[in-house]
Amino acid sequence: MYKITTAFLMLPFVLICMQCSSGNQPSSDSKTTNEATSAIKEFLIKPSTTDRSITTTDVGHLIMYDATVQASKLLLFLPGTNGIPERGPKRLFEFAVQQGYKVINLSYINQPAVARICKDENLKHDIDCTNKFRTQRVFGTQLTSLIPDKPQDAIIHRFTKLLHYLKENDKKGNWDLHLKGETPNWENITVAGQSQGGGMSAFIAKKIKVDRIITFSGGWDFSKVNEIAHWYTSESITPSDRWYGVYHTKEPRASVIAKTYAAMNIPPRHIFPLDRAIRTGKKAHGEGIRNTVYKDLWMKLLSGNKPINQ
Repeated sequence: MYKITTAFLMLPFVLICMQCSSGNQPSSDSKTTNEATSAIKEFLIKPSTTDRSITTTDVGHLIMYDATVQASKLLLFLPGTNGIPERGPKRLFEFAVQQGYKVINLSYINQPAVARICKDENLKHDIDCTNKFRTQRVFGTQLTSLIPDKPQDAIIHRFTKLLHYLKENDKKGNWDLHLKGETPNWENITVAGQSQGGGMSAFIAKKIKVDRIITFSGGWDFSKVNEIAHWYTSESITPSDRWYGVYHTKEPRASVIAKTYAAMNIPPRHIFPLDRAIRTGKKAHGEGIRNTVYKDLWMKLLSGNKPINQ
């Protein structure tokens, strides 16, 4: 079993402290693993700290990186419905840090889910419901009254404000690498997410050219009953060879997810239907981001089998 014990460092500007973790039992490779993660900084920053106009969903963004490495790439991760950044897939994030990434697990409004709103009468009256929903939640453009998200609540706004805050308050993190003027430098940003967050990541990659897009079980939007949403087949600004899709074959929505990946023109060699045994007491929907038996796949997803810090 792949186990990691991580040491956390506290930065003076951080509002929410993280305690050192000591609950994991050492494995046969614990010495190497511990050495690799001993310099990892892990901390939380509330969205309202970066912009006082943000008052909704003010749980902390999770930031992780190796202070001894000049990480040139950033992994922006968007959790699924009811996801709390601090409780995100830490093994996946630690693995990404070991490959030379900084990691941000973003706090954003992830309730209600798209599937809870764009269905039944709402979908019958507006076949573009899911597109409007995601546009408002991602970019802040006010297109629907079905969700309360305001412009300052948008994913892109929150992410941009966080990058600027980190640039000013965490100089050793070299966060300016991930900004191009006032906007994120998407050329060195991998966007990923799970479930609703996977769908949001795909939606971003459709509209913005990112370095890489990884969607884990990324949603099942519809335009009408049994017809996947039209936005899946829209033109993508991000080239298809930068797209990756993961899902577990035992998920209840596996067949629909497979259809959406095909509709988004993700290359077949970049689609990974998982079929390993599901962990005891867990659900198939979260296996791709939490089960460490897939660490070789994580390597492929993050860096094409070659660690970017080598």
